[in-house]
Amino acid sequence: MGLTRRQFLGALGGATAGLALPRTTRAAQKGTLGYPESFGVLCDLSLCVGCRRCEQACNEANDLPAPDQAFDDPTVLQHLRRTTESAYTVVNTYPQANAPAVHRKLQCNHCQEPACASACPVGAFTKTREGAVIYNPDLCIGCRYCMVACPFGIPAYEYHDPLTPRVRKCTLCHERILAGKRPACVEACPMEALVFGKRTELLERARNRIAAKPENYLHHVYGEHEVGGTNWLYLSPVPFDQVGLPTNLGEEPLCAKTGGFLSFIPVVIALWPAFLGGTWLFKRHNERQGQQPKEGA
Repeated sequence: MGLTRRQFLGALGGATAGLALPRTTRAAQKGTLGYPESFGVLCDLSLCVGCRRCEQACNEANDLPAPDQAFDDPTVLQHLRRTTESAYTVVNTYPQANAPAVHRKLQCNHCQEPACASACPVGAFTKTREGAVIYNPDLCIGCRYCMVACPFGIPAYEYHDPLTPRVRKCTLCHERILAGKRPACVEACPMEALVFGKRTELLERARNRIAAKPENYLHHVYGEHEVGGTNWLYLSPVPFDQVGLPTNLGEEPLCAKTGGFLSFIPVVIALWPAFLGGTWLFKRHNERQGQQPKEGA
């Protein structure tokens, strides 16, 4: 008895559902809800002077290539930059109308419930108990869904490496934290614009600074609630959108959205060749059935 078109499509649909459902469920379960005792960094933009010592310390701690322009070259600050595969953190300057310019350090914000981890179909990203979101290049398949999912546009891809490209970003100096040290950028900051500690304690410290000098700060700690919270927190003397931070992210973690939608894409990619091949075989089968002589002919 021949396979009908309805039977073929039904079998394929069942396979799709069987693969997609577990994958979506796993992605949704990757949300960590954060770790109460995790560490983080409070960045006070009112204290940052744009010296870029943090950039240099990060470069040396991670053994990254030397930049095209020296770290003490102030002309770099004339242009907005983003993090790259060879620069895990950069400092940008944001001019203000009728007020001094504000400098902001950019790096991975280490979300409490990281969208990059929920979007990754192979679990190459992990939220650690220490607060850092770390990456395992041995698991990465180069799909770059993490780059699409990140609300801050941080992960960078090694496009120059055709054989073993990696996704690169700040690690919050996770290995240093495990060894009882502070992140390299925090240790290098001469203005103490960066403070390392338990996230809960950093939030309390930030609120105390706002209460002590309310005229110096916007009355909001960026990262306390954004996308479910981050382990990198900001205080700013000006609205956050004026220093390049997105203010339309909401407080809901992005895990459910990125995990549900992006993790379904590999299933489609995997089953599409099977669908095309099955359609071709189905057509060939019907053609052969039509060519066979009928009984009694």
